[in-house]
Amino acid sequence: MAEQTGQSTPLRRAIEPVVRPAGMPPHHAHVVRRARLYAEGRTLVVRDGRLRERRYGVGGDGIRHAVFIPPGDLWETVQKRPMERWGVLAFKSEAEREVLRVPLAAWLPEAGVVGAMDLRPSTCLDRTGLRDLVATLGIPLEEGLQPADGVEVRENSRGPRPDRAVHGDLPRWHSWARGLGMFGWFVAAVIAFAADLVWAMPVAACALLLIPASDGLVRITAWWRNTRSDSFGGALTFRPSPAAGATRRFLRTASIRVLPDDVVLTNTVGEERWLGRAGTHGVARLVRLVAPTTGEPLAVAFLDGKGETRALLPWKHWFAGQQGHDRWAELQAALAVAVEDEKFRQTRSADVWWQGHVLSADVRKMSPMEAKEARKEADWHHSVIGRNELLTLSLFSAVLLAGLFSDELPAFLAGLLSALTIAAALVPAGTSALVSRFSGDKVIEKVEDNA
Repeated sequence: MAEQTGQSTPLRRAIEPVVRPAGMPPHHAHVVRRARLYAEGRTLVVRDGRLRERRYGVGGDGIRHAVFIPPGDLWETVQKRPMERWGVLAFKSEAEREVLRVPLAAWLPEAGVVGAMDLRPSTCLDRTGLRDLVATLGIPLEEGLQPADGVEVRENSRGPRPDRAVHGDLPRWHSWARGLGMFGWFVAAVIAFAADLVWAMPVAACALLLIPASDGLVRITAWWRNTRSDSFGGALTFRPSPAAGATRRFLRTASIRVLPDDVVLTNTVGEERWLGRAGTHGVARLVRLVAPTTGEPLAVAFLDGKGETRALLPWKHWFAGQQGHDRWAELQAALAVAVEDEKFRQTRSADVWWQGHVLSADVRKMSPMEAKEARKEADWHHSVIGRNELLTLSLFSAVLLAGLFSDELPAFLAGLLSALTIAAALVPAGTSALVSRFSGDKVIEKVEDNA
């Protein structure tokens, strides 16, 4: 059965069409839960993950029209400006001054599970809800078949740069702290050894400690925000019902939550994706894909009002067995949308049925992933920071670690801080790896109904 969470005070609801951010990992979940683009009368509102709002008037000296700028050279765009891989929607004044730039990839919920070549840029205007938003604001929308001439020049020209509706993977202060830590360590270490200034050694060690400390602060803050989040008040929660054994990570983490205005999909590694329930970009239909010969259910597709597939859940991991069929019926009742079966014809050369589907990556992430792959995608240093940081911090800290055995106070402090840096880097990583291996990766053969 579906679980229902306790009631709580929701965020101030915006009237559809509401544009929601791309799916986010756990450390950035507050952004996808709170950030929105919507219209409030004749005002365009941009709300970020900290609930700060920027408001742009429509008409007069404000926004007069919108221009969709498709990507130019796709390879160059993906390499240099991945947020613009499906183009940018520019809101302009009457004098053609860009007031706001909205990269479509930042506001496409399924952006993390589709490739740049899988979607036509113009269709992303519908999938994000931006086309409906522009229509609601009552301004004309111009679509270009090719990148507008002079876009790069205009961005780098003199005068005020347009605002950008984007959200970084990590807070800006985190990058500054890491940069200051590396630069401070290098400068202080050179001074300590070149000028023989022993008091520069603890300064170098303290600077290096900023790197794991900033990581830890981001993760603790994310945990605190997620724990205190009231975004799921009154939600109906559906957990997987696999046909056979599934990993504990999948059973604990993956879920479908149905809210009055949203459908929230959480995959095996905790990434959240929010889909609307109203408007042409909202979930309007459920389609059960079945094998053409046997009629066996393969997956459940969430389709929007345009008939575009927005999510794809493998049947055998979510709705298998009697318990799964009950949850399938409950999900249909909760969403109250049209439901139908459709024969799915896979490519002849495909090894698995979902191979070649535009949302094949969604099937992989909404399943009990292989243990090694799941650990890699859920691990902070593999998926967010970079796996080389642990080795780099350990080697740099080892330079001053010998100070622990020194009788001089500055050298001892430097060694103590270096040991603390190593511990701050390795202990969370080691704990995460152990918990993942001995708990998250454990296969539960018999799945109890935990509703």
